[in-house]
Amino acid sequence: MMIGLGSDLVDIRRIERTLERYGERFLDRVFTPVERARSEGKVDRAASYAKRFAAKEACSKALGTGFRRGVFWRDMGVINLSSGRPTLHLTGGALARLRELTPKGCEARIDITLTDEPPLAQAIVVITSVPATP
Repeated sequence: MMIGLGSDLVDIRRIERTLERYGERFLDRVFTPVERARSEGKVDRAASYAKRFAAKEACSKALGTGFRRGVFWRDMGVINLSSGRPTLHLTGGALARLRELTPKGCEARIDITLTDEPPLAQAIVVITSVPATP
């Protein structure tokens, strides 16, 4: 059963300007250490950060809160499973909200898709509930 859907589109040039202007302050406020390590290793680091920024925006929409009700930027981090499939790891207020949305006896699955076609980056997040594994 689908419990949340979010989409976001980001101008990569905007993220590039923000990186130039605010640097570490922006990175520390928005991105997890895992996201930073992955993005810093990319040739086009601004596009990598833009996709992750869009994923956080899309996830906050899928949670139905935006960045309110205790949901903060670093509560959501893009990670890759061992299969390579991207997903989001939630903590803090984002995790608390996810638990509120997830029906009893179920667990949440977060699917995301990330793409960029300069100057734009996009993310779509789908949150579904699946029967809990024993």
